[in-house]
Amino acid sequence: MPTNAGNPTPIRERRPQVRPATEGWTQALDADGRPKLQFASPKKGKPPVHWADLTVEERQAKVVELGLPKFRAKQLSNHYFANYSSDPATMTDLPAEGREELVAGLMPPLLTEVRRLETDKGDTIKFLWKLHDGALVESVLMRYTGRITLCISSQAGCGMNCPFCATGQAGLTRNMSTAEIVDQIVRANAALAAGELGGRKKGDNTPDRVSNIVFMGMGEPLANYKRVMDAVRSMVAPQPDGLGMSARGITVSTVGLVPAIKKLADENVPVTFALSLHAPDDQLRDELIPINSRWKVDEALDAAREYFEKTGRRVSIEYALIKDMNDHAWRADLLAEKLLARGKGWVHVNPIPLNPTPGSIWTASEPEVQDEFVRRLNAAGIPTTLRDTRGKEIDGACGQLAAADA
Repeated sequence: MPTNAGNPTPIRERRPQVRPATEGWTQALDADGRPKLQFASPKKGKPPVHWADLTVEERQAKVVELGLPKFRAKQLSNHYFANYSSDPATMTDLPAEGREELVAGLMPPLLTEVRRLETDKGDTIKFLWKLHDGALVESVLMRYTGRITLCISSQAGCGMNCPFCATGQAGLTRNMSTAEIVDQIVRANAALAAGELGGRKKGDNTPDRVSNIVFMGMGEPLANYKRVMDAVRSMVAPQPDGLGMSARGITVSTVGLVPAIKKLADENVPVTFALSLHAPDDQLRDELIPINSRWKVDEALDAAREYFEKTGRRVSIEYALIKDMNDHAWRADLLAEKLLARGKGWVHVNPIPLNPTPGSIWTASEPEVQDEFVRRLNAAGIPTTLRDTRGKEIDGACGQLAAADA
């Protein structure tokens, strides 16, 4: 343990250690008194089957089943995936007779906009969506110079029960369907095409369509694995059969579901993989990230390294800096040590200042502590970039999505 010269007190003990604790809510516990984890989606009514739930072959079979020629499937896909429309009035290349009934049956409404909030001079929008069964989810659209990023949800609520995350407080309502995931992007692209997102800077010629996806909205993406991966395949499929996005612009995050990380590495879809670590030591991470009771820090990091080895894609480590809880200098050193033990050049660390709540233990690190944490990682040879947090004024930043209908 490192010490200061002439001072026998270990560096790791010079600053207080705040322990994780819930505030304003009671954390659900299992029969053994540990934070409860929900992996299975509660049985609820399924959303209606949508065009985006079907494969290309299933779409063709569907229109033939309805008595239409096979080429109509391509026309319908073009309207939805390339023109971001499910409005039959815009589909004038389809026969007028029966068009409304056809589109209503194949593209039933999935997301009803309840509210939107804007901040950052109009270049960030948080959407609150109501699903068919009344469940609420959120997505956040952000304009940066050279790219447009959409933070999307994969579940209504979350079953991972992390004490610092607003989404997990109510537990898991249900998994979202493939089409509900995809429709967040289609609706965002429609808003962009209508000029509803501001913030374009002079000289920025970025097309007005979503270029980057981060699965960092509501839910644990790898707990809804099949639907998330089906959605990703729709994102990367060329238009008009999909959204024509680059897999490299899609980030799939997890708090550490190790078997699913290994499965993702074998998918042959080169998405960016992000591990939400938040602590390099098991003692703290057991309390901070309850899934750590199943798969420890070293197991999660081994799986992340395996992802890099199989895909060649550098892994992102997400680390929310929380004052006096996980931001100690010795933890930066320990994180660097663990990452370097698995080699060089395979990982990038993204510290994220936690969005402060007045009077709460859950608040951002002091700027000088934050800077020292980043400095130590970079000095150790770990590429580290403090991440920009958007939308905190509208509770749209990391860990703030709670989908409150008020």
